[in-house]
Amino acid sequence: MNIDEIVQQLRQERNKLDAAIQALEDVSGGSSATGKRRGRPPGTATKQTTSAPARKRTMSAAARKRISEMMRKRWAERKRAQKK
Repeated sequence: MNIDEIVQQLRQERNKLDAAIQALEDVSGGSSATGKRRGRPPGTATKQTTSAPARKRTMSAAARKRISEMMRKRWAERKRAQKK
């Protein structure tokens, strides 16, 4: 096989692939590059609606201690109620 025959076969294969791609694009209503995009527009997920940056909420040591004590009391009451 010489190089000219190989090039001719490759061109024929490329033409077949191009025809198949064109047929699929026609069936699907156009290629994704020329067709209308579906879904949310790009970049909308990263935009923030507020101008202030989001702050991380932190709990003071006193608040953690108060909640801890309340939870201990709640679990103790549940434990007592289950024993009855």
